[in-house]
Amino acid sequence: MNILITGGTGLVGRSLVEKLKSNHHNVRILTRSKSERENESYWNVAEKEIDDKAFDNLDCIIHLAGANISERWTDDYKKELYSSRIDSANLLLEYCQKKEIHLKSFISASGMNYYGTFTSDQILTEESGVVKNDFLAKLCVEWEKAADQFSQIADRVVCLRTSVVLSNEGGAFPLLKKTVDYNIGSGVGSGEQWMNWIHIHDLVDMFVMAAENSKLNGKFNAVSDEIPTNKTFMQKLARASGKIFLPINVPSFVLKLVFGEMSSIILEGTRADNKKIKSQGFDFKYSNLDEALTDLVKDKK
Repeated sequence: MNILITGGTGLVGRSLVEKLKSNHHNVRILTRSKSERENESYWNVAEKEIDDKAFDNLDCIIHLAGANISERWTDDYKKELYSSRIDSANLLLEYCQKKEIHLKSFISASGMNYYGTFTSDQILTEESGVVKNDFLAKLCVEWEKAADQFSQIADRVVCLRTSVVLSNEGGAFPLLKKTVDYNIGSGVGSGEQWMNWIHIHDLVDMFVMAAENSKLNGKFNAVSDEIPTNKTFMQKLARASGKIFLPINVPSFVLKLVFGEMSSIILEGTRADNKKIKSQGFDFKYSNLDEALTDLVKDKK
């Protein structure tokens, strides 16, 4: 297939591009930097500009673009979080319609915060709907609405609601690992908030499945089987690294002082269910947290 990827130079995008190429797909990347590389095309969402050649004989779009949520959420940055996800999707649709393109599939990232950011023992399924209508929930709802518009021109639309991605190459994991390596790893806040996660290997495979499996359609939780509390996660990471775990949690007010409103994604968390994606035949390589952490720690040595 001819596959166009936004966010192709990001944490997930880099690994996904390589995996798709190894599966013999022709992969193109939209980038904000002008490039002479054959497989890269320029786009500028603010200027509503995309290089036309990106759409030649196109079969599938995988939309991973989105500003990092792990920054302080000023009013301006909230606008960037929105524009980089929703405005970019709208621009892609506009170009596809202008060029009368019909896609086999449109695959979009979404977030586990679709349900809201809160702590509860409730286990969330794709049918749970929004439980707490906070900023990230509203963002994810609009993100998925932007994706759903592609049903006008695509046979399938798939949204993967991603959890914390465990990778040595970026995201939250290297920072968590660093605190453990300095023997200052501990829980944060109550430490009892749930922590949904997925190994990058599994998330990349899930996106590949979404692109290749013509029967896959709709919304899916991209989360592994074992959901630990924040405290348990850090204890297991310390043990896998052969380091000390500090039994005293970092107080909530410290996180709120440093990160402001964004601290909610660290201090709150509930559990999500992955039965729907597994019912479609997806097989997790790392469904067990100890195995995932052992793999990542081993790979770092």
